Amino acid sequence: MNYQTKFFNLLTICEKSGNLIKGFDTVKEALQKNGSGCVFICQDLSQRTRKEIDYICSGMKNTDVINLPFDMDQVGVNIGKKVGVMAVCDQGFAAKLKQYASAITESAGSDVEKH
Repeated sequence: MNYQTKFFNLLTICEKSGNLIKGFDTVKEALQKNGSGCVFICQDLSQRTRKEIDYICSGMKNTDVINLPFDMDQVGVNIGKKVGVMAVCDQGFAAKLKQYASAITESAGSDVEKH
């Protein structure tokens, strides 16, 4: 099983367990309320939204922003909703998803950005 399949399988499990927050507004609200988490953004997310996410997360400890090597369509096919921003509340899920995203990106020859 390749890392992309593992990533989306785990993302689906994360969603079913209630630990995946989808969409900019709900992610922003959850980050402001909880103060920590891991934010995943798709590669075709608008620059304006990227800047807003970076701004929101810049003042928070324990919050990583991970650029995914997927576009919104790929994410939508796998989780049933086309979104560009997702957050994971559970640290275990977040760590494994970051690991898979990094492995996918490394095999593609580019880097996963952390903020």
